[in-house]
Amino acid sequence: MHRHMNEHKNSDRRTLIRSLGLLPAFALPAAHAADSSGPIVQPQHATPQSFMQRAFEMQQLATQSGDQGYGAMLVHDGRVVGQAPSRVIVNSDPTAHAETEAIRDTARRLGTRHLQGCVMYSSSPPCPMCEAAAYWAGVDRLFYGRGITDGGAPRLSRC
Repeated sequence: MHRHMNEHKNSDRRTLIRSLGLLPAFALPAAHAADSSGPIVQPQHATPQSFMQRAFEMQQLATQSGDQGYGAMLVHDGRVVGQAPSRVIVNSDPTAHAETEAIRDTARRLGTRHLQGCVMYSSSPPCPMCEAAAYWAGVDRLFYGRGITDGGAPRLSRC
């Protein structure tokens, strides 16, 4: 009984803190995180160009929200399965790069941390942290930039 009362108090406290806007978005349930709720609108044509265009749309979303200009998305079997703008500034989270946010979104949507068969499209070359995240998630291949540069399979490297 005592434990149940404490859980209820903690839940009330979390609700109050969220309502006051004192928790960053990454601490909120997925339904409240920007660009992560609802179905993903698929591009009209499943081409590398349309997928990269979506990554640049995510980049534009990042700058419009006051964040760093980066965007990324993941594709599996010709379908966009996750996407995100950079949220480093808006979430006060140094790890919320667009690529890691897109990996988080994809894992949440697919219900797995194993993203084998997925390909990442990013507005710029991923940093070592993001490439390592893609490696650990099992992402097959990385493409980046307007020229759709093939970055190959993600690798672990020292910063």
